[in-house]
Amino acid sequence: MGVTFEQLFEQSLTETPMLPGTIISATIEGITDKFVIVDAGLKSESYIPVEQFYDESGRLEAKVGDEVKVALEVLEDGFGSTRLSRERAKRLESWSHLEHAHEKKETIRGVIVGRVKGGFTVEINKVRAFLPGSLVDVKPIRDPEAFENKEFEFKVIKVDPKRNNIVVSRRAVLEAENNVERAAVLENINEGDEVKGIVKNLTDYGAFIDLGGVDGLLHITDMSWKRIKHPSEILTIGDEIKVKVLKIDRDNVRVSLGLKQLGGDPWHAISDRYPVNSKLSGRVTNITDYGCFVEIEEGIEGLVHVSEMDWTNKNVNPNKVVHLGQEVEVMVLDVDAERRRISLGIKQCTSNPWAAFAENHDKNEHVKGKIKSITDFGIFLELDGGIDGLIYLSDIAWNEAEAQEALRKYQKGDELEAIILAIDVERERIALGLKQLAEDPVSKYLASHEKGSIVSGKVTEVDQKQVIIELEEGIQGVLKASDIAAEKVEDARTKLQVGDTVEAKIMGTDRKTNMISLSIKAKDGKAAAPSSTPAKKGAKAAASAGAGAGATPKKKKADTSPLKTTLGDLFNMNGNGDEKDS
Repeated sequence: MGVTFEQLFEQSLTETPMLPGTIISATIEGITDKFVIVDAGLKSESYIPVEQFYDESGRLEAKVGDEVKVALEVLEDGFGSTRLSRERAKRLESWSHLEHAHEKKETIRGVIVGRVKGGFTVEINKVRAFLPGSLVDVKPIRDPEAFENKEFEFKVIKVDPKRNNIVVSRRAVLEAENNVERAAVLENINEGDEVKGIVKNLTDYGAFIDLGGVDGLLHITDMSWKRIKHPSEILTIGDEIKVKVLKIDRDNVRVSLGLKQLGGDPWHAISDRYPVNSKLSGRVTNITDYGCFVEIEEGIEGLVHVSEMDWTNKNVNPNKVVHLGQEVEVMVLDVDAERRRISLGIKQCTSNPWAAFAENHDKNEHVKGKIKSITDFGIFLELDGGIDGLIYLSDIAWNEAEAQEALRKYQKGDELEAIILAIDVERERIALGLKQLAEDPVSKYLASHEKGSIVSGKVTEVDQKQVIIELEEGIQGVLKASDIAAEKVEDARTKLQVGDTVEAKIMGTDRKTNMISLSIKAKDGKAAAPSSTPAKKGAKAAASAGAGAGATPKKKKADTSPLKTTLGDLFNMNGNGDEKDS
């Protein structure tokens, strides 16, 4: 019975459409030297080149009776034959396999067959894929040729059939393997454990230690209790070292390590081992602009500030006092265990020249020295032991005009004799006086002309507000306009002229100008007779004001009381203010 049209129609619905590229099954009918003969159930048998049935090693993957997948290239080539391709079928199968691997994130194997711009070409089952250079390894590669013609595992990261583009990554496989190794390592270590590792890399801020799959960071501050400038001072790449696990971040796979923590903290009970004022020796490990660091034991360094290096020069260059590696004697000045800081001093291990001066000299003693510098506020003399004493402007002469004139007269290097007014060892200050070497002429005058006496003199200067009167040679009085007469005097020049002789009453003394205050108004109102005992009182005043003139005072213990604030402030200007030479 013949096949009906309806049967043929139904059969056509179930058959695979015969289009180029269609994958169909075929049975191998025979194998010759050049061809493999297959029957795909078409009009005739097809002849496929035998080379398409060889595997990558050149071995024939076919035998009579096998069923294989082939791709339809041409259904009718014009000679009554159908052309099929085993190679194209393989390639399409490979694409399908790669798409599946990409979707399932599976690993595939391939061979790096050559280098191209930006990376390598990888052959995977007759399909060419691109391997970017940055995805070859987890670290930069130095020898690309070492990877060629070798089989590796890859992960497919991109598949684009339309553009015939496949991108693979070897680094993704390595990272996945490393993650497994890291997870295994992290499972076996805990914070506080002591583990061994290999120094993998050194940086300015620390070292990376390979713990067998996990890299831990050994920060430079955790390498040693003492200060180091670079990890290479104590570590070398390739060294096997023992470290302590300080912290583990399992989420980010980070491990913090410590080397110094393997030993005891040298700062523990530091104050007991090095009490303040104790002397010890140490080695200079670093020199800076502001001082030097001295190692007093392994891991313990103290700072000697520049101000603690020399007694007389507070801004000395540290390089002129010490050198690297030098053994020096120091004194402990302060210990701050919490902040891990020790303050040391070098000068304290030598004789204090200020204390020595106080031991050998007393207040009111006469000393000699050369002028070291001259300033607007006084003169600095260099004394025994290289220390300075200050002659303040008010102690140069008995009146300001003479003091200013003396500043212009003296020069740096001149030798002067002065009297010690005060010694302050703690603040390292010595006050000296020049005027105290001679008797105060005003005090001498007042010894015979006490307060209230009527005296006479000649007018030497006059202006609107006051009159200057010469009472004796070198003795001057000042008469204010308001003291000329009982009535108000607006301008002294209307009452007195230079050369006039004036009688007035002594009202007191202006110690700032060392001039005697006079009043005509007080004289005219009540001309008191001179006291019967002016000489006695005046002599006592003169002795008090001009002690030391022409006589050596009795030696007493040095006055170490603090100086007045104003004088102390001026001492500070010796180191920080501008100086001038007259």
